[in-house]
Amino acid sequence: MTAPRLLGAFAPGTAPAASNPLLVLLPSLGTTTALWDGATDALRADARTAGLRVLRIDLPGHGASPAASEPFTIAELADAVLAVVDEAGGGAFHVAGVSLGGAVALELALAHPDRVLSLVMSCSGARIGAADGWRDRAAAVRSSGTASLVTGSASRWFAPGFLDRDATGAGARALAALVDVDDESYARCTEALAGFDRTGDLAALAVPVLAVSGEHDAVTAPASMQVLAGAIPGARHVSLADASHLAVLEQPQRAAELIADHVAVAERAAAASVVHDRGMRVRRSVLGDAHVDRAIAATTPETAVFQEFLTRYAWGEVWERPALSRRERSIATLASLTTGGHHGEIAMHVRAALRNGLTRDEIAEVLLHTALYAGLPASNEAFAIAREVFAEADAPDGDAASGSDASEADASEASDPND
Repeated sequence: MTAPRLLGAFAPGTAPAASNPLLVLLPSLGTTTALWDGATDALRADARTAGLRVLRIDLPGHGASPAASEPFTIAELADAVLAVVDEAGGGAFHVAGVSLGGAVALELALAHPDRVLSLVMSCSGARIGAADGWRDRAAAVRSSGTASLVTGSASRWFAPGFLDRDATGAGARALAALVDVDDESYARCTEALAGFDRTGDLAALAVPVLAVSGEHDAVTAPASMQVLAGAIPGARHVSLADASHLAVLEQPQRAAELIADHVAVAERAAAASVVHDRGMRVRRSVLGDAHVDRAIAATTPETAVFQEFLTRYAWGEVWERPALSRRERSIATLASLTTGGHHGEIAMHVRAALRNGLTRDEIAEVLLHTALYAGLPASNEAFAIAREVFAEADAPDGDAASGSDASEADASEASDPND
């Protein structure tokens, strides 16, 4: 079955660079992307997200999206969102959704974890309401149209008194837009919700998650949103005062602040992950898999932070800088270790120097030159260590590139497993 075609539009404002982070915003059942107008304006004004690309996507038969005549699932809606994102440039993105939009966002994060950088679920859930209730809603809309839902939606969507004090008219416009939603598409959306249940999969979520609820929401109450957050590793729940089911419309500034903070934290974490992965690749390339595997295996809770520090900053940043080749960095490292008398590290970096392209004669020249400035005893000790490494490599079962000698584990790994 082909997923329904969804249309998306970039939010108003100057389009940021295509390389900037992307935030996808999904509305709730019966509303359009206008639901996000206030929050989008606030995000544009927030220094943390001023350069954020924002893509808002309507549900089938809502706003700019075409009507749907065939059944579809939440999973198919998620795939359709991905298709729109790919048309807009693709790549990984942050996603936030309200109610049905939040369910689609959750499905995206579970089914496509490589594409979702962070997730915000506002007044939503892994299962929303009861299946029979959604089927009854579908039958009512097919019989009487979405106009019959306006009165009930006004009481569900907004906190007491909101429509009276809403100077922007956003609430009234949302109710007017409900009348224009295609009846059959609305019914198909409710039937998709009737078949949606991801409660058993929440523990598998591996992206940063923020759950936002409205104080007066009876559909996805704050208590249920807290349960949702509690089932997701590391998730956070915030309840907005004086708001109900359309909390992002009622409290756009506060919602935008929460989203901006969440996205900024996720961006920093993603950047750190990139540097860590790069550092691990360089570390393994220079020191060898056997050495790095032993160091990681020896990690304790007390040394884990230092492991991360070494991988990210030493290997992911300094060793990866282009001004010096790895060969040149090996020369500097051997000279520095010899000067500092760090004998437990020298064997490891003699092996690394060989792996980085230095010959034995060149290593000897480095140690000889270092003797002029570090002193004869320091270089004498370094020469002795280098000689042992060369002898290991010359042994019938030796492998200078592997760093697998037990003496290295004793001298370096056991005393400091974090190199």
